[in-house]
Amino acid sequence: MVNEKMYALGSKRSSIREIFEYAKIRSAEIGAENVFDFSIGNPSVPAPEPVNATIARLVQTMPSVELHGYTSAQGDKSVREQIAANFTRRFGVPVSGDDLYMTCGAAASLTITFRALAARQDDEFITFAPFFPEYRVFVENAGAKLRVLPSAPQTLLPDFEALKAAISSKTRGVLINSPNNPSGVVYDEHTLQKLADILTEKSREWGEPIYLISDEPYRELVYDSDTFVPCPMAYYADTVVCYSYSKSLSLPGERVGYIALNPKAAEAKRLYAAICGAGRSLGFVCAPALFQRVAAACDGLTADLSVYKTNRDLLYQGLTGLGFTCVEPRGAFYLFLKTPEKDAAAFCANAKKYELLLVNGADFGCEGWVRIAYCVKTERIERALPLFAKLAKDYHLTK
Repeated sequence: MVNEKMYALGSKRSSIREIFEYAKIRSAEIGAENVFDFSIGNPSVPAPEPVNATIARLVQTMPSVELHGYTSAQGDKSVREQIAANFTRRFGVPVSGDDLYMTCGAAASLTITFRALAARQDDEFITFAPFFPEYRVFVENAGAKLRVLPSAPQTLLPDFEALKAAISSKTRGVLINSPNNPSGVVYDEHTLQKLADILTEKSREWGEPIYLISDEPYRELVYDSDTFVPCPMAYYADTVVCYSYSKSLSLPGERVGYIALNPKAAEAKRLYAAICGAGRSLGFVCAPALFQRVAAACDGLTADLSVYKTNRDLLYQGLTGLGFTCVEPRGAFYLFLKTPEKDAAAFCANAKKYELLLVNGADFGCEGWVRIAYCVKTERIERALPLFAKLAKDYHLTK
């Protein structure tokens, strides 16, 4: 006998992974150059050179036993102190190494945080559609429920009235993701201040803190001089930041990130201890030692974002020029397209005829949308646009 819930999760991949695996099979059949896989958010630009230089330096200068040995469960102390000092300098919110917990990427950061905060059987976490589908898996694994609220249809920013109505005695936290996967929308200062005001009011109303959990793997991935990604901790004390270096440093396979807790949060020391306990219970102690040190040395750097900007502009202008309706992505490396028919699954199937592999937006909580990951070679987008033109003609979008 096995755990049926775990069996269900393990016997069927996420739809994103299903498309990714289909692309591999199709590439073997007709050639990778003929398959236009826009499914998975796998960075397509190399890690910045300091990453490789740091790895080489560490391997050459540190004793192997020390370099590859266990660190403290919550991460090497000097690593945490270095990242915390950089966080304080960059965002103006004082944190120390004792407020950071090093993790195996953002998935571990989120899973640990939900486990640390879910205290009662009927606890809920609120997020806004569109949202990363694995949030539901992470929250339910902590024994809680994910409650999904709508966003404003034109901007895909939170529906504040819906949030006010949804918060109850069961609400343990509100989960946000900016820049957003799958829309590329960035929460501005006004949005964060409004969220902070509502959470402050509701925390007082219910007599306990409602935490703001900020999932930030795309924090550095913005492309315009007028786009600013504010730090939520600067607006709301009861904030937990879940970060990953997967996208900023193009290191998705190395699985390294952190949880940062605002030291001014209610019961901050108890919450940090609960985070340590959750990491212990899940077996997420001691993130990869080598890449903890690489992350500390390269914190704040990014891969070459100009490639993503070129891709975004090319894709957004190309698709809207063909008559498609898209939300202009201000960050991350995804574009959210409103399908010209209600059934997004049918639209994806139609796109598949042209070897265009897109992800149904229903998986992100938004019917009638698809996600297009543009973290691919620019030439791939250039060659895909004539195929999108054929798809547009199927729906009589082009003249």
